Amino acid sequence: MEPGGGVVNGSQRDDDTPVLITEAEPSYDDQQAARRRKYAIMMSLRIPCLVLAVWVYPLWWLSLIILAVSIPLPWVAVLIANDRPPKKNEQVNRYRHVRSERALEGRDHRVIDGS
Repeated sequence: MEPGGGVVNGSQRDDDTPVLITEAEPSYDDQQAARRRKYAIMMSLRIPCLVLAVWVYPLWWLSLIILAVSIPLPWVAVLIANDRPPKKNEQVNRYRHVRSERALEGRDHRVIDGS
């Protein structure tokens, strides 16, 4: 038996990362981890917004704008965290009957009567 059977020459990799061979969606755990990360990032932006609003208080209009942006952040963070990724638009291969002049039974046949 030849050494390295079943392995294409030059295709070995140094790391053990799996190769993606399908177009399957990421696992539910991976999707949930990504949503948690988005939620944490958005919620961590709220405190700096509030601190910045206090810091620019002499410019009251800018402080109000920053506060107005920071108020809906928790609501938006929850909406984004609860939203699953969109489903892939798959192209379905469907059979379509096309009438052609080259059809097998497209011409008249001679019938021979046996009487």
